[in-house]
Amino acid sequence: MTIDSSKAIDPSAIASTIDHTILKAEATSDQIDRLCDEAVEYGFAAVCVNGRYVARAAQRIGKSSGARPGVAAVVGFPLGAMTSALKAAEAARAMDDGASEIDMVIPVGALLEGDVATVRHDIEQVAMAVHRASPAGVLKVILETGLLSDDQIKLGCRAAAEGEADYVKTSTGMHASGGATIPHVRLLYRHASPIKVKASGGIRTLASALQMIEAGAARIGTSSGVSIMEAARQAG
Repeated sequence: MTIDSSKAIDPSAIASTIDHTILKAEATSDQIDRLCDEAVEYGFAAVCVNGRYVARAAQRIGKSSGARPGVAAVVGFPLGAMTSALKAAEAARAMDDGASEIDMVIPVGALLEGDVATVRHDIEQVAMAVHRASPAGVLKVILETGLLSDDQIKLGCRAAAEGEADYVKTSTGMHASGGATIPHVRLLYRHASPIKVKASGGIRTLASALQMIEAGAARIGTSSGVSIMEAARQAG
């Protein structure tokens, strides 16, 4: 989607891009419940949680009235360094537990080495698990762009497209190399087509979310969805 910054801000349009996220190790069940309730209240695209909480999130959202956000689970998170078979099994289990979307981390070291075939195979294995579980299932591929050169990002985009992913995603938000940047989102948007772009990592304000959307992001991963929405409502 695109949002025209010259026009009044439409809060519902902003909400429809947000993956409301909590991935910290210390997350509690009560925090997951609150995340789901907020996602329903604001009409977010999805909640994004660790695999342990997928079934709880799916049940919580399923019991809520009004909008029904999707449930996204992270796979191979945050390092992406386990085998493809384990990532595929983790994705399949998350889908069985009620996830409709998977955000996976690639083997970043393989991409740094120029081993695009290994990266593509890794994505293919998870994509098969996701799309076998549900034809409408969504796979987002995390490249960790802060570690990559522009040429490596382009190769990652190609691997994601050839591996039948639905999105490329900038970052885990967990690495010291940093999160989403406008230049990287623009680069992904130019080279990932026809798949979409998710910007994630360090997006905490309405202004930064709008900048990412204008750069080409169709989804925004953030733990600051509520404050972004409150700002959008005031601005709208």
